[in-house]
Amino acid sequence: MIPLNKQEIKEIKQHFLHLHTHPEISWKEIETTRYLYRIAANLGCSVRTFDGCTGLIAEIGTGKPVVAVRSDIDALWQEVDGKYQAHHSCGHDAHMAIVLGSMIKLQKQAKIQGTIRFIFQPAEEKGAGALAMIKKGAMDGVDYLFGVHLRPDSETPDGRAAPAILNGASTTFEGTILGEEAHAARPHLGINSIEVAAALVNRLAFIHLDPMVPYSVKMTSIQAGGESSNIIPAKTVFSLDVRAQTNDTMDELRKHIHAVCKAVGQSFGATIQLTEGHCIPATSYNEEAAAIMKEAIVAVLGADYASPPIVSPGGEDFHFYSKAFPEMKATMLGLGCGLKPGLHHPDMSFNEDAIITGVDIMAEAVWRVVGKMQVKNTNGGGSLFL
Repeated sequence: MIPLNKQEIKEIKQHFLHLHTHPEISWKEIETTRYLYRIAANLGCSVRTFDGCTGLIAEIGTGKPVVAVRSDIDALWQEVDGKYQAHHSCGHDAHMAIVLGSMIKLQKQAKIQGTIRFIFQPAEEKGAGALAMIKKGAMDGVDYLFGVHLRPDSETPDGRAAPAILNGASTTFEGTILGEEAHAARPHLGINSIEVAAALVNRLAFIHLDPMVPYSVKMTSIQAGGESSNIIPAKTVFSLDVRAQTNDTMDELRKHIHAVCKAVGQSFGATIQLTEGHCIPATSYNEEAAAIMKEAIVAVLGADYASPPIVSPGGEDFHFYSKAFPEMKATMLGLGCGLKPGLHHPDMSFNEDAIITGVDIMAEAVWRVVGKMQVKNTNGGGSLFL
Protein backbone atom coordinates (compact mmCIF):
# COMPACT_ATOMS: atom_id res chain seq x y z
CA MET A 1 0.00 0.00 0.00
CA ILE A 2 1.06 3.60 -0.54
CA PRO A 3 2.10 4.78 2.94
CA LEU A 4 1.01 7.96 4.68
CA ASN A 5 3.35 10.90 4.29
CA LYS A 6 4.41 13.24 7.08
CA GLN A 7 1.78 15.84 6.25
CA GLU A 8 -1.00 13.24 6.31
CA ILE A 9 0.19 11.90 9.66
CA LYS A 10 0.20 15.46 10.99
CA GLU A 11 -3.36 16.01 9.73
CA ILE A 12 -4.62 12.81 11.36
CA LYS A 13 -3.16 13.86 14.70
CA GLN A 14 -4.74 17.30 14.28
CA HIS A 15 -8.10 15.66 13.67
CA PHE A 16 -7.65 13.71 16.90
CA LEU A 17 -6.76 16.85 18.85
CA HIS A 18 -9.80 18.70 17.52
CA LEU A 19 -12.16 15.83 18.30
CA HIS A 20 -10.62 15.33 21.74
CA THR A 21 -11.10 19.00 22.66
CA HIS A 22 -14.63 19.23 21.23
CA PRO A 23 -16.45 16.28 22.85
CA GLU A 24 -20.20 15.84 22.56
CA ILE A 25 -22.40 13.39 24.44
CA SER A 26 -24.67 10.73 22.95
CA TRP A 27 -27.29 11.90 20.42
CA LYS A 28 -25.89 15.44 20.61
CA GLU A 29 -22.83 14.92 18.39
CA ILE A 30 -23.98 17.68 16.04
CA GLU A 31 -20.72 19.59 15.54
CA THR A 32 -18.79 16.30 15.52
CA THR A 33 -20.98 15.09 12.64
CA ARG A 34 -20.45 18.36 10.74
CA TYR A 35 -16.69 18.15 11.22
CA LEU A 36 -16.54 14.57 9.97
CA TYR A 37 -18.80 15.45 7.03
CA ARG A 38 -16.47 18.24 5.87
CA ILE A 39 -13.41 16.00 5.98
CA ALA A 40 -15.08 13.12 4.13
CA ALA A 41 -16.55 15.42 1.49
CA ASN A 42 -13.19 17.14 0.94
CA LEU A 43 -11.63 13.71 0.37
CA GLY A 44 -14.11 13.06 -2.41
CA CYS A 45 -16.28 10.56 -0.56
CA SER A 46 -19.97 10.13 -1.16
CA VAL A 47 -21.47 11.23 2.18
CA ARG A 48 -24.88 10.63 3.72
CA THR A 49 -26.33 12.11 6.90
CA PHE A 50 -29.70 11.42 8.51
CA ASP A 51 -32.78 13.32 9.60
CA GLY A 52 -33.29 13.17 13.34
CA CYS A 53 -30.07 11.30 14.02
CA THR A 54 -26.43 12.30 14.33
CA GLY A 55 -23.66 10.32 12.66
CA LEU A 56 -22.94 9.73 8.97
CA ILE A 57 -21.86 7.29 6.29
CA ALA A 58 -19.09 8.00 3.76
CA GLU A 59 -18.17 5.78 0.83
CA ILE A 60 -15.45 5.35 -1.77
CA GLY A 61 -15.52 2.85 -4.61
CA THR A 62 -18.47 0.94 -6.06
CA GLY A 63 -19.83 -2.56 -6.27
CA LYS A 64 -18.95 -5.70 -4.35
CA PRO A 65 -17.53 -6.58 -1.93
CA VAL A 66 -18.71 -3.92 0.53
CA VAL A 67 -16.32 -3.46 3.45
CA ALA A 68 -17.50 -1.26 6.32
CA VAL A 69 -15.26 0.42 8.88
CA ARG A 70 -17.04 1.70 11.98
CA SER A 71 -16.16 4.28 14.61
CA ASP A 72 -18.23 5.43 17.56
CA ILE A 73 -18.33 9.22 17.99
CA ASP A 74 -19.90 10.12 21.35
CA ALA A 75 -18.21 11.24 24.55
CA LEU A 76 -19.05 10.45 28.16
CA TRP A 77 -20.62 12.82 30.69
CA GLN A 78 -18.44 12.68 33.78
CA GLU A 79 -16.79 14.70 36.51
CA VAL A 80 -13.38 16.03 35.45
CA ASP A 81 -11.42 18.24 37.85
CA GLY A 82 -14.52 18.84 39.93
CA LYS A 83 -16.82 19.75 37.01
CA TYR A 84 -19.29 17.60 35.10
CA GLN A 85 -18.72 17.84 31.37
CA ALA A 86 -18.54 15.96 28.08
CA HIS A 87 -15.24 14.10 28.02
CA HIS A 88 -13.54 11.56 25.76
CA SER A 89 -12.22 8.96 28.20
CA CYS A 90 -13.29 5.86 26.24
CA GLY A 91 -11.14 6.44 23.16
CA HIS A 92 -13.87 7.39 20.70
CA ASP A 93 -11.86 10.46 19.68
CA ALA A 94 -8.99 8.13 18.74
CA HIS A 95 -11.37 5.74 16.97
CA MET A 96 -12.65 8.59 14.80
CA ALA A 97 -9.08 9.64 13.99
CA ILE A 98 -8.17 6.05 13.07
CA VAL A 99 -11.14 5.69 10.72
CA LEU A 100 -10.48 9.13 9.19
CA GLY A 101 -6.84 8.15 8.75
CA SER A 102 -7.90 4.90 7.10
CA MET A 103 -10.09 6.93 4.75
CA ILE A 104 -7.12 9.17 3.88
CA LYS A 105 -4.81 6.21 3.28
CA LEU A 106 -7.27 4.08 1.32
CA GLN A 107 -8.27 7.03 -0.85
CA LYS A 108 -4.66 7.11 -2.09
CA GLN A 109 -4.71 3.54 -3.33
CA ALA A 110 -5.41 2.67 -6.95
CA LYS A 111 -7.78 0.01 -8.26
CA ILE A 112 -10.10 -0.45 -5.32
CA GLN A 113 -12.27 -3.44 -6.24
CA GLY A 114 -15.47 -2.91 -4.30
CA THR A 115 -16.95 -0.35 -1.90
CA ILE A 116 -15.45 0.93 1.35
CA ARG A 117 -18.10 2.32 3.71
CA PHE A 118 -17.01 4.43 6.67
CA ILE A 119 -19.63 4.47 9.43
CA PHE A 120 -19.45 7.15 12.13
CA GLN A 121 -21.95 5.95 14.69
CA PRO A 122 -23.54 8.00 17.49
CA ALA A 123 -24.58 6.99 21.00
CA GLU A 124 -22.46 3.91 21.62
CA GLU A 125 -22.37 4.83 25.31
CA LYS A 126 -26.17 4.58 25.38
CA GLY A 127 -26.10 1.17 23.72
CA ALA A 128 -28.52 2.39 21.06
CA GLY A 129 -26.45 3.98 18.29
CA ALA A 130 -25.81 0.77 16.36
CA LEU A 131 -29.53 -0.03 16.35
CA ALA A 132 -30.21 3.44 14.92
CA MET A 133 -27.60 2.96 12.19
CA ILE A 134 -29.13 -0.40 11.28
CA LYS A 135 -32.52 1.30 10.84
CA LYS A 136 -30.86 3.94 8.64
CA GLY A 137 -29.49 1.24 6.33
CA ALA A 138 -25.83 1.49 7.32
CA MET A 139 -25.36 -2.28 7.15
CA ASP A 140 -27.33 -2.93 3.98
CA GLY A 141 -25.23 -5.01 1.59
CA VAL A 142 -22.16 -5.10 3.87
CA ASP A 143 -19.95 -8.19 3.44
CA TYR A 144 -17.21 -7.36 5.97
CA LEU A 145 -17.29 -5.08 9.03
CA PHE A 146 -14.22 -3.92 10.94
CA GLY A 147 -14.24 -1.94 14.18
CA VAL A 148 -11.55 -0.73 16.56
CA HIS A 149 -11.23 -0.06 20.27
CA LEU A 150 -8.27 1.13 22.34
CA ARG A 151 -7.38 -1.39 25.04
CA PRO A 152 -6.18 -0.74 28.60
CA ASP A 153 -2.50 -1.44 29.17
CA SER A 154 -3.44 -4.30 31.50
CA GLU A 155 -5.19 -6.08 28.61
CA THR A 156 -2.91 -5.29 25.67
CA PRO A 157 0.45 -3.53 26.09
CA ASP A 158 1.53 -0.66 23.89
CA GLY A 159 2.90 -1.87 20.56
CA ARG A 160 0.68 -4.95 20.39
CA ALA A 161 -2.75 -5.55 18.87
CA ALA A 162 -5.38 -8.28 18.82
CA PRO A 163 -7.60 -9.35 15.90
CA ALA A 164 -10.80 -9.61 17.96
CA ILE A 165 -12.31 -8.35 21.22
CA LEU A 166 -14.62 -10.84 22.93
CA ASN A 167 -16.93 -8.43 24.75
CA GLY A 168 -19.52 -9.64 27.20
CA ALA A 169 -23.23 -8.91 27.22
CA SER A 170 -24.45 -5.92 29.23
CA THR A 171 -27.70 -4.28 30.14
CA THR A 172 -29.14 -1.77 32.60
CA PHE A 173 -32.30 -1.66 34.68
CA GLU A 174 -34.08 1.41 35.96
CA GLY A 175 -36.01 0.55 39.11
CA THR A 176 -38.58 2.18 41.38
CA ILE A 177 -39.35 1.05 44.92
CA LEU A 178 -42.79 2.04 46.19
CA GLY A 179 -43.24 1.84 49.94
CA GLU A 180 -45.34 4.00 52.28
CA GLU A 181 -44.60 7.37 53.90
CA ALA A 182 -44.78 7.84 57.64
CA HIS A 183 -43.51 10.13 60.37
CA ALA A 184 -39.90 9.27 61.16
CA ALA A 185 -40.85 8.93 64.84
CA ARG A 186 -43.29 6.16 63.88
CA PRO A 187 -41.42 3.98 61.33
CA HIS A 188 -43.68 1.03 62.09
CA LEU A 189 -46.51 2.85 60.33
CA GLY A 190 -44.66 3.13 57.00
CA ILE A 191 -42.53 1.13 54.56
CA ASN A 192 -39.08 2.71 54.26
CA SER A 193 -38.05 2.41 50.59
CA ILE A 194 -34.41 3.05 51.52
CA GLU A 195 -34.41 -0.02 53.75
CA VAL A 196 -35.90 -2.00 50.88
CA ALA A 197 -33.10 -0.73 48.60
CA ALA A 198 -30.46 -1.74 51.15
CA ALA A 199 -31.93 -5.22 51.35
CA LEU A 200 -32.03 -5.41 47.57
CA VAL A 201 -28.32 -4.54 47.28
CA ASN A 202 -27.51 -7.26 49.80
CA ARG A 203 -29.72 -9.88 48.16
CA LEU A 204 -28.44 -9.21 44.62
CA ALA A 205 -24.94 -10.05 45.87
CA PHE A 206 -26.14 -13.58 46.65
CA ILE A 207 -27.06 -14.48 43.08
CA HIS A 208 -24.86 -17.47 42.29
CA LEU A 209 -24.40 -18.72 38.72
CA ASP A 210 -21.71 -20.81 37.01
CA PRO A 211 -18.42 -19.43 38.40
CA MET A 212 -16.62 -20.37 35.20
CA VAL A 213 -18.50 -17.62 33.34
CA PRO A 214 -17.84 -14.03 34.54
CA TYR A 215 -20.92 -12.02 35.53
CA SER A 216 -21.89 -9.18 37.84
CA VAL A 217 -24.90 -7.14 38.96
CA LYS A 218 -24.60 -3.99 41.06
CA MET A 219 -26.60 -0.90 41.96
CA THR A 220 -24.95 2.13 40.34
CA SER A 221 -27.32 4.96 41.33
CA ILE A 222 -29.92 5.57 44.03
CA GLN A 223 -32.14 8.54 44.93
CA ALA A 224 -34.62 8.77 47.78
CA GLY A 225 -36.15 11.21 50.23
CA GLY A 226 -36.59 14.96 50.05
CA GLU A 227 -35.77 18.07 52.03
CA SER A 228 -37.61 16.88 55.14
CA SER A 229 -35.43 14.42 56.99
CA ASN A 230 -38.18 13.48 59.43
CA ILE A 231 -40.27 11.62 56.84
CA ILE A 232 -39.95 7.92 56.06
CA PRO A 233 -39.52 7.96 52.25
CA ALA A 234 -42.02 5.98 50.23
CA LYS A 235 -40.18 6.15 46.93
CA THR A 236 -36.65 5.24 45.87
CA VAL A 237 -35.39 5.13 42.30
CA PHE A 238 -32.25 3.22 41.38
CA SER A 239 -30.19 1.83 38.49
CA LEU A 240 -28.57 -1.55 38.03
CA ASP A 241 -25.61 -2.34 35.78
CA VAL A 242 -25.60 -5.99 34.69
CA ARG A 243 -22.78 -7.86 32.91
CA ALA A 244 -22.29 -11.43 31.69
CA GLN A 245 -19.66 -12.92 29.41
CA THR A 246 -22.18 -14.96 27.41
CA ASN A 247 -25.69 -14.29 26.17
CA ASP A 248 -27.02 -17.44 27.88
CA THR A 249 -25.62 -16.32 31.23
CA MET A 250 -27.18 -12.89 30.73
CA ASP A 251 -30.58 -14.52 30.16
CA GLU A 252 -30.17 -16.52 33.37
CA LEU A 253 -28.98 -13.48 35.33
CA ARG A 254 -31.94 -11.42 34.12
CA LYS A 255 -34.39 -14.04 35.47
CA HIS A 256 -32.67 -14.04 38.87
CA ILE A 257 -32.82 -10.24 39.11
CA HIS A 258 -36.57 -10.22 38.53
CA ALA A 259 -37.03 -13.01 41.09
CA VAL A 260 -34.92 -11.21 43.71
CA CYS A 261 -36.80 -7.93 43.24
CA LYS A 262 -40.14 -9.68 43.61
CA ALA A 263 -39.04 -11.55 46.76
CA VAL A 264 -37.49 -8.50 48.45
CA GLY A 265 -40.51 -6.36 47.67
CA GLN A 266 -42.91 -8.94 49.08
CA SER A 267 -40.86 -9.36 52.27
CA PHE A 268 -41.31 -5.65 53.04
CA GLY A 269 -44.78 -5.23 51.62
CA ALA A 270 -43.37 -2.89 48.96
CA THR A 271 -43.50 -2.94 45.17
CA ILE A 272 -40.34 -2.96 43.04
CA GLN A 273 -40.84 -1.98 39.39
CA LEU A 274 -38.11 -2.71 36.81
CA THR A 275 -37.59 -1.35 33.29
CA GLU A 276 -34.77 -2.82 31.22
CA GLY A 277 -32.73 -0.77 28.77
CA HIS A 278 -31.04 -2.06 25.61
CA CYS A 279 -29.34 -5.39 26.25
CA ILE A 280 -26.06 -5.33 24.35
CA PRO A 281 -25.23 -8.83 23.10
CA ALA A 282 -21.97 -10.62 23.74
CA THR A 283 -19.48 -10.93 20.90
CA SER A 284 -20.17 -13.24 17.99
CA TYR A 285 -17.12 -12.63 15.84
CA ASN A 286 -16.29 -14.16 12.49
CA GLU A 287 -13.10 -16.23 12.18
CA GLU A 288 -12.46 -15.21 8.58
CA ALA A 289 -12.71 -11.50 9.43
CA ALA A 290 -10.47 -12.03 12.47
CA ALA A 291 -7.96 -13.92 10.30
CA ILE A 292 -7.81 -10.96 7.91
CA MET A 293 -7.29 -8.60 10.86
CA LYS A 294 -4.56 -10.83 12.26
CA GLU A 295 -2.73 -10.83 8.92
CA ALA A 296 -2.98 -7.03 8.87
CA ILE A 297 -1.50 -6.82 12.39
CA VAL A 298 1.37 -9.10 11.40
CA ALA A 299 2.01 -7.05 8.24
CA VAL A 300 2.23 -3.80 10.24
CA LEU A 301 3.73 -4.87 13.59
CA GLY A 302 5.23 -8.29 12.97
CA ALA A 303 4.14 -11.71 14.19
CA ASP A 304 5.71 -11.25 17.64
CA TYR A 305 3.35 -8.33 18.37
CA ALA A 306 0.06 -9.99 17.39
CA SER A 307 -1.89 -10.92 20.52
CA PRO A 308 -4.67 -13.53 20.70
CA PRO A 309 -8.28 -12.32 20.85
CA ILE A 310 -9.01 -10.38 24.04
CA VAL A 311 -11.69 -11.45 26.50
CA SER A 312 -13.22 -8.26 27.92
CA PRO A 313 -16.04 -7.81 30.46
CA GLY A 314 -17.00 -4.51 28.83
CA GLY A 315 -20.03 -4.23 26.56
CA GLU A 316 -19.98 -2.81 23.04
CA ASP A 317 -23.01 -2.09 20.84
CA PHE A 318 -20.88 -2.94 17.78
CA HIS A 319 -22.14 -6.50 18.24
CA PHE A 320 -25.73 -5.52 17.40
CA TYR A 321 -24.53 -5.42 13.79
CA SER A 322 -23.51 -9.08 13.78
CA LYS A 323 -26.68 -10.06 15.60
CA ALA A 324 -28.83 -8.33 12.97
CA PHE A 325 -26.73 -9.59 10.03
CA PRO A 326 -25.28 -12.99 11.03
CA GLU A 327 -24.03 -13.64 7.49
CA MET A 328 -21.78 -10.58 7.67
CA LYS A 329 -18.11 -11.17 8.55
CA ALA A 330 -17.19 -8.87 11.44
CA THR A 331 -14.45 -8.36 13.99
CA MET A 332 -13.05 -5.58 16.15
CA LEU A 333 -9.37 -4.64 16.36
CA GLY A 334 -8.03 -4.42 19.92
CA LEU A 335 -5.28 -1.78 19.84
CA GLY A 336 -2.63 -1.66 22.55
CA CYS A 337 -1.59 1.93 23.23
CA GLY A 338 -0.33 2.22 26.81
CA LEU A 339 -3.78 3.28 28.00
CA LYS A 340 -3.79 4.16 31.72
CA PRO A 341 -5.23 4.23 34.34
CA GLY A 342 -8.25 2.75 32.52
CA LEU A 343 -11.19 3.30 30.22
CA HIS A 344 -13.82 5.76 31.52
CA HIS A 345 -11.33 7.18 34.02
CA PRO A 346 -11.35 11.00 33.93
CA ASP A 347 -7.54 11.02 33.71
CA MET A 348 -7.34 8.42 30.94
CA SER A 349 -4.35 8.90 28.63
CA PHE A 350 -2.55 6.83 26.02
CA ASN A 351 0.30 6.89 23.53
CA GLU A 352 -1.20 8.96 20.71
CA ASP A 353 1.34 7.60 18.21
CA ALA A 354 -0.69 4.37 18.38
CA ILE A 355 -3.38 6.16 16.35
CA ILE A 356 -1.17 5.93 13.26
CA THR A 357 -0.51 2.26 14.00
CA GLY A 358 -4.26 1.76 14.14
CA VAL A 359 -4.66 3.53 10.80
CA ASP A 360 -2.09 1.29 9.15
CA ILE A 361 -3.62 -1.92 10.55
CA MET A 362 -7.19 -0.96 9.66
CA ALA A 363 -6.29 0.18 6.15
CA GLU A 364 -4.28 -3.00 5.62
CA ALA A 365 -7.21 -5.17 6.70
CA VAL A 366 -9.61 -3.39 4.33
CA TRP A 367 -7.09 -3.53 1.49
CA ARG A 368 -6.82 -7.29 1.86
CA VAL A 369 -10.46 -7.44 0.77
CA VAL A 370 -10.88 -4.63 -1.77
CA GLY A 371 -7.33 -4.97 -3.08
CA LYS A 372 -7.91 -8.67 -3.78
CA MET A 373 -5.34 -9.68 -1.17
CA GLN A 374 -7.61 -11.78 1.01
CA VAL A 375 -5.90 -14.22 3.34
CA LYS A 376 -6.83 -17.86 3.16
CA ASN A 377 -8.93 -19.52 5.82
CA THR A 378 -6.56 -20.42 8.67
CA ASN A 379 -8.18 -23.80 9.38
CA GLY A 380 -5.65 -25.61 7.27
CA GLY A 381 -2.52 -23.62 7.90
CA GLY A 382 -1.88 -21.91 11.17
CA SER A 383 -4.27 -20.76 13.83
CA LEU A 384 -5.83 -17.39 14.42
CA PHE A 385 -4.95 -17.84 18.07
CA LEU A 386 -1.25 -17.32 18.60
